[in-house]
Formats: sequence, structure tokens, C-alpha cells
Amino acid sequence: MTEDRFEAYFKEKIWEMVPAIYRHEDGLAENPDVLRALVEAMAKQAATLRRSQDRLWEDQFIELCNDWAVPYIGELVATRLVSALNKRARRVDVAKTIYYRRRKGTLAVLEELVSDITGWEGTVRESFRRLARAQHLLDPPPYNYRGRFTDTPPGGLADLRNAGAAELTNTPFDEFHHTPDLRKPQGKDGLYGIQRLLFYLYRLNSFQVIGVTPFEDSGSSGMGFWFDPSGRDIPLYMPANRPQDPNASANDSGDWGKWRTSYEWELPAPMRCRLLAHEHYAIKEKNILQLLSDGTLSETLADELRSLRGREYRREPRLKHALSELPSGTTFVDPSLYLPLKANLLVEVCGQYALYPDAVQVEEDDQTVAREDTKAGDLTGFSTPVTDSRMVIDPEKGRLLFVGDAPSDNRKVTYHYGFPAEIGAGTYNRRSIEQYQAGKHHSEGGEIAAANLLNDGYTQIDDSATYSPISNKLSVRNMHFYAANQERPYISLDDHWTLGSGEHEDAVLELDGIWLGAQQPASLILQGDYETVVLRHMSLDPGGPLTEEEGASSLPAIPLVITATIETLIIDASITGPIFVQDDGYVEKLIIKDSIVQSRDESVDAINLPESEIQMERVTVIGDVHTQCLWASDSLIVGDGDIVNTQCGCFRFSAANKDSRLPRPYHPYWIEQTHTLFVSTRFGNPAFVQLSENAPEEIKTGAENKAEMGAYNGLLNEIKLKSLHAKVEEYMPFGLLPVYVFET
Repeated sequence: MTEDRFEAYFKEKIWEMVPAIYRHEDGLAENPDVLRALVEAMAKQAATLRRSQDRLWEDQFIELCNDWAVPYIGELVATRLVSALNKRARRVDVAKTIYYRRRKGTLAVLEELVSDITGWEGTVRESFRRLARAQHLLDPPPYNYRGRFTDTPPGGLADLRNAGAAELTNTPFDEFHHTPDLRKPQGKDGLYGIQRLLFYLYRLNSFQVIGVTPFEDSGSSGMGFWFDPSGRDIPLYMPANRPQDPNASANDSGDWGKWRTSYEWELPAPMRCRLLAHEHYAIKEKNILQLLSDGTLSETLADELRSLRGREYRREPRLKHALSELPSGTTFVDPSLYLPLKANLLVEVCGQYALYPDAVQVEEDDQTVAREDTKAGDLTGFSTPVTDSRMVIDPEKGRLLFVGDAPSDNRKVTYHYGFPAEIGAGTYNRRSIEQYQAGKHHSEGGEIAAANLLNDGYTQIDDSATYSPISNKLSVRNMHFYAANQERPYISLDDHWTLGSGEHEDAVLELDGIWLGAQQPASLILQGDYETVVLRHMSLDPGGPLTEEEGASSLPAIPLVITATIETLIIDASITGPIFVQDDGYVEKLIIKDSIVQSRDESVDAINLPESEIQMERVTVIGDVHTQCLWASDSLIVGDGDIVNTQCGCFRFSAANKDSRLPRPYHPYWIEQTHTLFVSTRFGNPAFVQLSENAPEEIKTGAENKAEMGAYNGLLNEIKLKSLHAKVEEYMPFGLLPVYVFET
């Protein structure tokens, strides 16, 4: 949407050119404003022409041109264009066509294609390099190519003494070697063969959330915490941090011409405990000089340390043992010297250096806990044998345990979480809220009193802390309550939260960017009379198990309970629990787009608005839908649809259970099995309601734009994948078979 205001300018300019008598008579005519409408139509075309003239120069360059000009520039270099829906890929493909052709058949260009065409991260592996075989004289010396975690030489037998490395099997960072697998590639089968070219794709996004209040475990005496503010087990994610220049720092943007393949910790994937604990130490002269300059070492101790110069240690116990063997060994292993020494000797090319504190960080009294005072471990029962560090992090469950003294009340965590799209409360870029001028601000967590929520005005939460309790507001007039841009505050409800308009009619309510949850049953209740209610980028926690384990305790859902009269209810890019009316509640029209609605209780409908008209676009609903009239497009209802008036509305390019009662269907799909439809339906899992690889093709490509049905339709995943297939076929080496493996 352009903001040049050309249309408004030309409307007034052309209108002023019309003689005043005609303008006057146009307003008094039996059918007024006909001339004005003609002028507005002319102004619209004049604005289009002006924009085209202004962009004559830009339209000659692929980086700046309008979308319509991309195919014309592509013709100049004979590019095979991908789908017009994949606009980013089209532009990048045309811009880099010559670059690709010069490097055709190389791993570098194939890895670049993953990022350029799909926007995902990925890595490419030649399968024959993972085949077990005997070494020959043409092979390079194996030492420099041994496995990072297992020391397995190329083509050699696996070193099974390192149990943690077994989880690398069948991943792009596999260090074991395999016999040929001649099966058809499917999932993790058929990956290893001479002709296989393996594309490992990372489709989930990694979002950073800063300054979160960790949730305390009640049974750990104030020592154990969850990173997730709701108290769920979640995998901590690693940020996408691929350096393009091997000589550049990890955060530098180098030249793609100096490509190297990614390390495991540079791809957006769940962080493994093995990776956060990965250490590699090297004793070099520059380290010794640094320790001398900052006063950590004396000249005598520095001379002793020089006897180990040039040595590398892949495990901390080996480093500690080597230091203890020096003449001043007891001094070297004393914590006051050993911790700063360990911090200085840690090399950059290891998981611990790369991930802490960049990917995950813990603060106590506004001070970051040092990397050398942190360990990774399994905190299944919030217990650890570690005694020589300040804390232990379990990145696979998202747990934290302090060791020694109890932590202060001023503690915060920063971490990354994975999610497919910018739906629900999250640290996305929501530029639209920056236009607001907040009258009240909240930060640092704690209680939100009624007086600090404006009935008529803008109230902003400035950070991602936890807030509780929050007071009811019973006199809403024009209330806007929202999170600051790129923040995700969590409001823990201790009871129902009621927002009522009181004596005001046609009130307006807008909630944006906030996550509502509770440890005990609670609801968001709307009372009174509203003209418009908007929920945008909201998460009304749908509840569910705290962990992936069977029989795990669950959190309650936060339903949206409507006892008010609402003309228009808008739910945009949000995640909610059940939505229903009570007492005399009435919603004239519900508009819901790019959202997820989940009911985990089969006895409770996901949406129950029996007298409403629902307009549903790109929505995933898990549960039954009961309403008067339904207009559904590109949506996925995993439940029964019970529509009272089937003569009203349309059900187009959407899916629902086969026994549903729905309005006029157009290209529908009837669901018969649901257990293989999603990767996970547990809120907190990074792949929440993401379609699985085994989902029916009619759902994965059944939307009007040939992408998937449901809330993630706008991601265009299937279209991007087909575009990648086409470009890989164009630029990969002749005679190889590409195999695509989804890692996330």
C-alpha cells in the first residue's frame, strides 16, 4: 500500500480545475456527487501514471523495480522463472542468475539456492562421503577430517565411546559411516548412496525474546526454573547465524563468494545439550599475553603455561588435568584462576562459545552469569551432580537450575524459541503499533492495577516480563492495550479477566501482542456493548500438557467468553482457546484471519456463535464449529462444522470432517483421519499445528493459491519447495538424485 498521497493530491487538483458552478450544482443534483466520483476515478489513474513516471529509472534495476518488471528483466538473462506467488525468489533468482551459472554444480550454489529461493535455512551434503569404505593412497591425511565429536576418521568405524554423538546419526552432521541404502528415499530411509545429494531443510523460524521472567519450580526451593514464562517444557532454539565469509566474525555479513558450509550451531534448530556443552580449548601465545596484560597470570605462571603452548583439548577434564600436572598445578586449578583461564582459552569454533550468551543468556541482578560458570545437563527432576558452577541449563527442556546460593529475585532470561510463522504473541516486527502514543507504560513485571489501564486511550507494556495480577476494566470506551514492538509480555491470570463497556455504547477495544495464560481455570470475558473488538497477534493460551511425556500435567485453556453485544469481532494473526457466547451474548460478525483456534476438550466447541456470521480466511480450527452463517476460504477445520443456515455463505478451498454440515462447498476436502495430520497439537511445541509430511496432498496443496490450507497458508511452503526443486534440477551436477529432508 503506497503512502505517497498522490490520489488525494490529484483529486483536489482536478476538482479545482472544474468550474465552481459545476461543483456547486453537483452537490445539489438529484443524484449528487456523480461529477465528484468521475474526478476521483480520473485522479486514481493520474496517480498511477505519476508513480510509473517516478519509477522509470528504478524499474531498470532488479533490486528496485516493481514486481511487474521482474519477468522482463529475467528475459534479458533467459531465467527460468519460478512461481509468481514466490515474489522474493523470483527477484533473487533474476538478480543472481549469472552468479549461479558461473558456479553451477557446486555445493556453494546449491546451499545458496535453499536460502534464496525459499527463505529457509539449509545445508547440503554429498551422500557418498558418509559411506563406509577403506582408505587409499589418494585420500588426504585423515586427521583434519575426523569427526568433531567422535574423532571418527573418513570412511572409518564409529567410535562408540561418545554416547552423545549417537544423536547425530542421520542428520547433516552425522559423523558415523553407513553401508549403501538402495531403498527409495523417504523420511530417514534411502539416504546413503553414491548418487544421493542430501538437502537438509530448516523451515521453522527462530525468534529471540529478551528479559523474560522465568517460571519457578515450586519443588526446587527457589533454585529451579523454566525459561518459558508459562512453565512449559520447550526446546531452546539456536538463531540463524550463518557467516558468509569464513574469515569474518559470526555476526558479520561477508561475501557469498567466500562461502563455507555451516556449523551445527549456526542453523535455526533445537539446541542440544551436547552442543551447549561442546568445549574446545587451545593454548596459544596470544592467550598467554592477554592473561598477562589483564593481570590474571604472573610472569612465573605464564612461563609454566607456555610449556603447554600449541596444545588443544576437546574436553575440559583433559585441560584441567594438564594444568594440574604443572609445577604450580594447585594454583592453576584454583577456581579464582581456573575460571578466567578457561574463559580465555575457549576457542570460537565450538558450541559453548557460539551459543552462550548469544543464543541463551541468564541474568542475575542485571549481571550476565559468566559462560565459564555455566554448564549444560539433564534437569529432568531439577537435580544435578554439578557443584563447581553457578548454574546448569537443560536446553532440550528449557530448564534452569542454580547451584549454591539461592538466586536473587531480580533474575531474567533471554533465549530463542522456534515457530513456523508470525502468529500469536511474539517478538515479531509489528510496525503498525509504533504510530500509537501511549498514555500509560508498564515494565519490569508485577501487578497491573485498574487505574493503570486507560479506558479511553493507549496503554503499552514495554518489555517481555511476566505480569500478574491484572485488574478488571468495567468502563471501556476506546481502549487499546498492547505490547511494544518486538516484545512478548506474559500476563498470568489468577481469575477471570473481565473487560466491560459499562454504560458506554459502541465501545472499541483492541488487544495486540499479549500472551494471556493461567495456572488455574480463567477466561477473558467481554461484557457490555461494543462496536468493534480487535485481537491482533494475541495468544489466549489454548492450554495442554506441560511436557511431551504421557500423563503430564496440563495448563488450562483461556477461552474467549462473550456476554457482550459486539457488532464486529476481528481476530487477526492470533492463537486462541475456545470462543463462545454466554447468557445474552451476541456477535453480529466474526472476522478471523491467519489464526489458530484450538479446543482440547471434545465437549467444548472451538467456536460456538450460534447466531453469528463468520468470515474465515486462512484459519486452522481444532475442534467443532457451530454458527449461523459461514464464509470459509483456505481454512482447515479439524472437527465437525455445524452451520445452521447452509444457504448462506460458502465453503471454498477448505477442509473439514466428512460428517460436517456446511454451506455450498467449492473444491473442499473431507477429512477422514486426523492422527497423522499435524506434527504436534501441543502449544509450546515449535511445530504447533504444522502439517506433517504424511498429511494428505489435497490439504498441503488444496488452497486457492496451491499452498496449504490453514493458518500457515501465507508461508507458501509447498510453492517454495516446488520452486527449490526446479532450481536444484537446473543447477545441480548431472546424474545425481536430490533428496529433501525436513530437519524442523
